Amino acid sequence: MLYIGIDLGTSAVKLLLMEADGTIRRIVSREYPLYFPHPGWSEQDPRDWYEQTIEGLKELTSGCDRSQIAGISFGGQMHGLVVLDEQDEVIRPAILWNDGRTEAQTEYLNNVIGREKLSAYTANVAFAGFTAPKILWMKEEEPDLYARIAKIMLPKDYLAYRLSGSFCTDLSDASGMLLLDVKNRCWSEEMLKICGVRKEQLPALYESYKVVGTLKKEIAEKLGFPEDVRVIAGAGDNAAAAVGTGTVGDGACNISLGTSGTIFISSRSFRVDENNALHSFDHADGSYHLMGCMLSAASCNKWWNEEILNTVDYGAEQKDITALGDNPVFFLPYLMGERSPHNDPNVRSVFLGMSMDTTRSQMTQAVLEGVAFGLRDSLEVARSLGIHLTRTRICGGGAKSPLWRRIIAAVLNLQVEILEIEEGPALGGAMLAAVGCGEYPDVQSAAKQIVRVAQIIDPEKDLVEKYEAQYQKFRRIYPVVKELF
Repeated sequence: MLYIGIDLGTSAVKLLLMEADGTIRRIVSREYPLYFPHPGWSEQDPRDWYEQTIEGLKELTSGCDRSQIAGISFGGQMHGLVVLDEQDEVIRPAILWNDGRTEAQTEYLNNVIGREKLSAYTANVAFAGFTAPKILWMKEEEPDLYARIAKIMLPKDYLAYRLSGSFCTDLSDASGMLLLDVKNRCWSEEMLKICGVRKEQLPALYESYKVVGTLKKEIAEKLGFPEDVRVIAGAGDNAAAAVGTGTVGDGACNISLGTSGTIFISSRSFRVDENNALHSFDHADGSYHLMGCMLSAASCNKWWNEEILNTVDYGAEQKDITALGDNPVFFLPYLMGERSPHNDPNVRSVFLGMSMDTTRSQMTQAVLEGVAFGLRDSLEVARSLGIHLTRTRICGGGAKSPLWRRIIAAVLNLQVEILEIEEGPALGGAMLAAVGCGEYPDVQSAAKQIVRVAQIIDPEKDLVEKYEAQYQKFRRIYPVVKELF
């Protein structure tokens, strides 16, 4: 049988066709517009997602035996607000995860409602990108549109609704709304009251690997698919990517060096750190996870190379870097503010420690090291909860740099595992579809069968010692400079 994973990203939808044993048959991608109607705003039209997904499904399955397609599932950009009226029409463009309009609402939730209450209700505190502040913004700034809301959903769930008619979401994606009682895996009655949301406006909750329905008859006919193709709930992009990298079960870790950076730790136990520095979410495997999220990771290196050095030859810029652990230059990787662990949208990046003999390669090195140190900040929070890791998997565009992988291994003092195949949320979505259709008994079994390690990078003992001293200097910089911003 064949399984489809749909990764609804911010710039494009990526669709992946997978055989039962994990063999990837085909991958296609379809782009759609991103709108910035005001400074700091970020929106998309959900109908663009649907149209490009339908066209992508046709392209993905052209030339294959469509009668073999058994299930479809999703990974998707988190936190976005999609609102429909009683006629199931989109009320306004979706407000995305990277939209910054909700500063006032976020401050209200954190400082008036209070962080302690938010953490007790949802295991998290408010961030500008989360869904609940967006709902409050609509209530205050667009009351006429707010009054028309019949359904509130997340981006990938709009696709599930259009394909199957099931008004649903999964627990991993719902965890990022600030409306979910993460510990008890249900909607938080207290948060619904705070945000003025009725339970009937919210989707039914499912585990990520559960079937939510089958394709609508007219959709199946349009695509040439069997009508009994199952639609499986899917997961938020980070949880879906974790499934795709085999980061499931207890104590597994994955680092993603994408535009943003994450350190994702799966856990059988529910945990919350005292400062809510890490996100505490439900995981797509039926358990929990902790996640530290940096707003700028590989994007720091892209900015430095392309905007400042005017080059796209990243490898050439790294070839002269040899003095690892001895760099006098430090870089704070906060080009867009920072989420984990500081939750400070106003802080910005800083180069520190330059002199007349500072070299271009030292500054490039500082950028790579700064991102690694930022990830270490989140790892230290996890360690404070008694989580002791010895290894991590790594993915994302930045992970293609052998130098950066060495730095990550040494700074975090972890074995770094490189995977044979890395296709992120799309692969995770296809794996969830296979589990939902009974191809595997659970997510862990699917991961064990499908995900394979190609290479292991061991932390080099001398570099670990040098970077420990460097990190202790790095962690003192933010408390000193944060008041400047």
